[in-house]
Amino acid sequence: MSDAAADTSKAKVRAYMTRDVATVSPDDTVREAVERIIDSNHNGFPVTDGRTVVGFVSARDLLSADADAPLFTVMSDDIIVAHPEMNITDAGRVILRSGIQKLPVVDDAGNLVGIISNTDVIRSHIERATPEKVGKLMRTLEEIHGVSTSEERRRVSLAALVPTQARVYADELEGRRYELERGLAEPLVVIDNPSASGEVEDDGTLVLADGHHRVMAAHRLGIEEMDAYVIVIADHVELGMEKTARKEGLTSIADIEVVDYARHPLVETTKRFQDGDD
Repeated sequence: MSDAAADTSKAKVRAYMTRDVATVSPDDTVREAVERIIDSNHNGFPVTDGRTVVGFVSARDLLSADADAPLFTVMSDDIIVAHPEMNITDAGRVILRSGIQKLPVVDDAGNLVGIISNTDVIRSHIERATPEKVGKLMRTLEEIHGVSTSEERRRVSLAALVPTQARVYADELEGRRYELERGLAEPLVVIDNPSASGEVEDDGTLVLADGHHRVMAAHRLGIEEMDAYVIVIADHVELGMEKTARKEGLTSIADIEVVDYARHPLVETTKRFQDGDD
């Protein structure tokens, strides 16, 4: 089994579910639910009595219903739910086989704690900043530079980051914005390289190793801090990615170019295949 497949097989629903869930009450009317759908990007809501999930109402359920009917008369009460500790791959199988798009996530007491969608399952299989990937980067740094490293999970200031990628793609920022607005974004991977001077008051450099699209999307949303896996190097080393950043004139995220006249290379390649080019 590949590392990526192994990582996915261990991932839990709690790591990818949306925790801030929009819900409706059984006594709300069809009209009120329709207005909620119009004013949001949702296509349905869990129906809750207090914190307990009692049903789910979709846009389809509302289409032919009387506007003044209470939701408990039109909702589906034979619902499938997931548990936070459920394997993300198993949740994906349930979503695929049941033909639904979202699973309410409930705890042992039956209380709603989140929601997991087919999009979340797909996201769990790609571009994942997992602890194991961080561990591999740590071992690489130790082998190349002969230094000891440690790993921390903390919030980092975007203004303090030194980027190592000169450009990002505007179309990909839309996906990152979607994730950020729903609390779905993966942590950044940052290397904390201490000052060469060794002076305590010199904080050293926070090198952004992974997450440039996430950072730029967050910057556009006015977000000032993000969650990150931080690899702390015990002693200053001259990182190759820092040398590259200096050559490209990258000192802050303001130096990253947002390319909006071209799509991601993989998208362009796919388009060429679709067009029948060689």
